[in-house]
Amino acid sequence: MTYILIDAMKGGGHSAQAAEFPATGYVRLKQILGPNGPLPISRSGFWAGVKDGKFPKPRKISARVTVWRAEDIHALLAKIEQGEV
Repeated sequence: MTYILIDAMKGGGHSAQAAEFPATGYVRLKQILGPNGPLPISRSGFWAGVKDGKFPKPRKISARVTVWRAEDIHALLAKIEQGEV
């Protein structure tokens, strides 16, 4: 399942470019959350879901960089679509 995201171009352009959410690899929080990401939820709401176990746990790849597996986010989106979350 592929999700297409619309991301406004930076630098004052008025047109939009389509960005595809990756199927594999690691993604950062700004890629996951709206308005640019597939989940229309706030940062604090997402972190509360991580704490409660509703959302996937992150991975720390360095002291200041936190990522999630794209596969885990796709699985979360599929659960949301099926009404399981």
